[in-house]
Amino acid sequence: MENHQEKSESPQEEGLADEKKALSGYAKYTGVAFQMMAIIGAFAFIGYKIDQYYAHKTQWVTAIACVIGVCFSIYQTIRSLKS
Repeated sequence: MENHQEKSESPQEEGLADEKKALSGYAKYTGVAFQMMAIIGAFAFIGYKIDQYYAHKTQWVTAIACVIGVCFSIYQTIRSLKS
């Protein structure tokens, strides 16, 4: 007769697996936050440079670019969190 014994993880190994899973989640959400900041910052910088180039007194292009950047970053965040 064959003796089949299943390997069970020790409590320490289970704790490490849970900790790795938690750190993976933290890294994922931290990456999403930095991605949002980078997108919004890039759009704001482009809008600022356009306003600077055309010497606008009121920086409407910067404001509009920031709003577009926020919308695009939210879209990217939703898309990345679905997968």
